[in-house]
Parts: sequence; C-alpha cells; structure tokens
Amino acid sequence: MGVSDVADVARIERLSSPAPWEDDLFRGCLRPDYLCRVMEQGAGVVGFAIANHAAGEGHLLNLAVHPDWRGRGCGRRLLWTVLRLLARRRVTSVFLEVRRSNERAIALYERFGFAVIGMRQDYYARGNGREDALTMRREIDGAEWTASGGAPVDSWLEQEM
Repeated sequence: MGVSDVADVARIERLSSPAPWEDDLFRGCLRPDYLCRVMEQGAGVVGFAIANHAAGEGHLLNLAVHPDWRGRGCGRRLLWTVLRLLARRRVTSVFLEVRRSNERAIALYERFGFAVIGMRQDYYARGNGREDALTMRREIDGAEWTASGGAPVDSWLEQEM
C-alpha cells in the first residue's frame, strides 16, 4: 500500500465500517513498523489489511474488502498474507479486535486459528451508540506456522479458495 492507494482504501473503509478511519490515519500507517497491504483486481483496490508489530507481538488493526468482492476469498488471502509477513518478522502472537456483531469476520478469524480471549465493552462507535469488541489472539510459529488441524497454511488456503 502506498500513498496513491489511500483514497481507494478509505473508500472501502467507508463502505465497510459504521465508524470509518479518516484518510490521515491510513497515511499515518505508511511506516516501516506497519504492514499495509492492498489487494488489487484489474485497475482497482478491492481490499486492504493493516497490522503493526513490536516486541514479538502483532496487531491486526484493520481489514476490509469492498462489498462487491466479499465472498470471493479476498479476506482470506489478505489475512494469510499479513500473518505470513508477521511470522517472517519473528512475531509469535497476533491480536485483533472485531465488532461483536461481525459474525462473518469472526468466522474468518476462527478459521485461521484465532480464539476469543476477552471483550472490550463499548470499544467501537456505532451510530449514536457504542458496540463491544471481541479481542482475539493467535499464536504463530515462524515460517512453519500452520492452520488448525496441522495442515500448512499455504496448502490449506489453496484448498479453501
């Protein structure tokens, strides 16, 4: 992801979140300690993922796919890419927060071995109110990290696509 992608990423964010990040926040993530990836199809961005890492821990900050591209494996591919890149940076635990109501995202994260470890009450803005977040974690083991059931992620993901 580069500066030229920020407008497309922000557009997808606005279509995906009831409390979207501002463009400046995306630009602020374009630093060496962040992993910012976009998925492109044809001439446009259809999804993105942003994570950061420090002291052996990673944090998936944001992942979204354009509504027209959901259900086609884009989210799986983006998540797999970020986890692989974090593993290469010697990250051993990855954390994320997800809206409690986002059943589709929760199912994706669980398929990748994330487990709920807590809840953050009123974490997200939602209209005039607030929404709880589930906190999830997944351990990863360097270049050899595997999905649930012991199958290597590369072959497991390709079978799922």
